[in-house]
Amino acid sequence: MAEIGLVDVSMRDGNQSLWGATGLDTRQMLEIAGQVDRVGFRAIDFTSSSHMAVAVRYFRNDPWERIRRIRAAMPRTPLQFITTGLRFIAWQQAAPEFMRLVYRRLQVNGIRRFIMLDPMHDADAVLEASRIVKEEGDAEVMAALTFTLSDVHDDAFYADFARKLAASPDIDLFYLKDPGGLMSPERVRTLAPAVKAAIGGKPLEVHAHCTIGYGPLTSLTAAELGISVVHVGIGPLGDGTSLPEAGRMVANLREAGHTVPIDDAALARVSSYWSRLARAEGLPPGVPQSFDASFLRHQIAGGVMTTTRRQLAELKLEDRLGAVIAETEQVRADLGQPIMVTPFPQMVMSQALFNVIGTRRYAQVSDQVIRYVMGKFGRPTRPVDPEVEAAILDRPRAREIAGEADFPDYGDLRRRFGANMADEEFLLRAVMPGDQVDAMMAAGPSPARYSPEASPMLGLLRELAARPTARDLVIERPGLRLALHGGPGLG
Repeated sequence: MAEIGLVDVSMRDGNQSLWGATGLDTRQMLEIAGQVDRVGFRAIDFTSSSHMAVAVRYFRNDPWERIRRIRAAMPRTPLQFITTGLRFIAWQQAAPEFMRLVYRRLQVNGIRRFIMLDPMHDADAVLEASRIVKEEGDAEVMAALTFTLSDVHDDAFYADFARKLAASPDIDLFYLKDPGGLMSPERVRTLAPAVKAAIGGKPLEVHAHCTIGYGPLTSLTAAELGISVVHVGIGPLGDGTSLPEAGRMVANLREAGHTVPIDDAALARVSSYWSRLARAEGLPPGVPQSFDASFLRHQIAGGVMTTTRRQLAELKLEDRLGAVIAETEQVRADLGQPIMVTPFPQMVMSQALFNVIGTRRYAQVSDQVIRYVMGKFGRPTRPVDPEVEAAILDRPRAREIAGEADFPDYGDLRRRFGANMADEEFLLRAVMPGDQVDAMMAAGPSPARYSPEASPMLGLLRELAARPTARDLVIERPGLRLALHGGPGLG
């Protein structure tokens, strides 16, 4: 049996899968970063452009500062950035000159590994973005083979895509990415060897979500087949709709005879920290999932399903959920079997909801679906149904969108924001609302420390301080007496 490495997804994918991407801020990550660096992970799945936008929008954290400070606290373990290629925060495709600056600043700040994920498996798009990354630094580039179930996405499809990329010196390694948790142990037994044969000596990793219970078994099976690295989440940031829990995966890999070169004590300390944080902040831990065969049919992500249930409840149409799920399957087929990875699950299920509650199918269509059919998200794996395409594009809104300007020219953006604006501020302002960037900059650097044990007390103090009737407050516990005196609002 072989040595198997681990990639930790807790800070990005685990946080996104289980806590809506809003569970962790910079100080909470910084507090544990040094311990994470001691575990011995091959890489940390750390951020994405969407994750950077969340840092600005919800926490007023500077995402560039976040990368720099985490890199300084974690010098031994590469930080990983996942990208769809020539896009940054906005879903419009940006000009290569703009993306060149993005990839340069990411590497200058400390990103050492990039995942190239094109939802349409467009080899040319992946190769162009990978070339730019390599020209702007020395980071490793990993190509994503994003798994889904359809009559198009068979083993030969993935092997052919991987073969095209493997010929490029700009692609260093690959991974089987299963965001929906749909890849069974039986399927990986045929898929992994087909891909390995196509990529030659380049390494292959596995990233299998646990949404319907497959993730841990599929990852263990992949390890038998020569996969070099398994992706995991730590403690409460594993299992559920996230990746297999790290401690249990390590134990199972070793039970199967594999060597897993990590520091078990450091891993235990990190797991304890995330568990204490989850309790302090009221965040739900991931739990092992029961097998649910219906996901193999509709492939709807858990978060999108939850949102749709809420929307139907608000409309007092809870009894239509089954019809919406069935329509989701048909809409996905109509649109050429897009992989159900963001933003496509939201797009497909929203359209299914419109079709079910509307007067007729495709009577109401979102701007995102119109842009998809126009090819603004890339080339669909299979052509859109011609009748559906005609129904979507034959409307005034489609003609308005067709006339929209593409992503602004790089030179025009520089003139708009001023040639002397710092690159990192410029990149955020080019793709985000100005008031959100203003608020982030006004907030200043993120605090350096965070204590799960102190968090509930600090939250209580903030709440009391906001009450105009609060005047005096005394908190006592063994070894601690905190007295606050003041006027209204503890001022």
